[in-house]
Amino acid sequence: MKGYVLDYVNENEFKKLERALKKYNMLAFKKLNFEYYPALRSGEFLGEKVCSSKNTETYELKLPSDKIFTQIHGEVKLIYTVHHKEEVVMLEEITPSQILLEGHMSELTAYKGIMISKKNASKDMFKIDLLNMLQDKH
Repeated sequence: MKGYVLDYVNENEFKKLERALKKYNMLAFKKLNFEYYPALRSGEFLGEKVCSSKNTETYELKLPSDKIFTQIHGEVKLIYTVHHKEEVVMLEEITPSQILLEGHMSELTAYKGIMISKKNASKDMFKIDLLNMLQDKH
């Protein structure tokens, strides 16, 4: 089989992020596994190129996510580096990694349908309430 091989910078951490993504954002997980990974293996590099050097290119690929989740926690992105000479795609991270890793360690709670961090619960609830108030005025 010709094509690029998917590898990990830190496989253990990355698998934790994938499992949390599967639990809390199934659409992004399905797109990642059934569309994006096969495209990467075939040499189709998706997303925005953020860095490049002689033999490598680093990309950020936005994954589908709920609009309000993105406003609270940030864009859900896959960050990966392509090593053209070795034909290897190094999967580095899925962001926002902090909330995903926290969700992997213990069950996250939801507030008005949005998962919130246990460490920053009041801050996340404030953001959700603020966004809801702003949407109500429009």
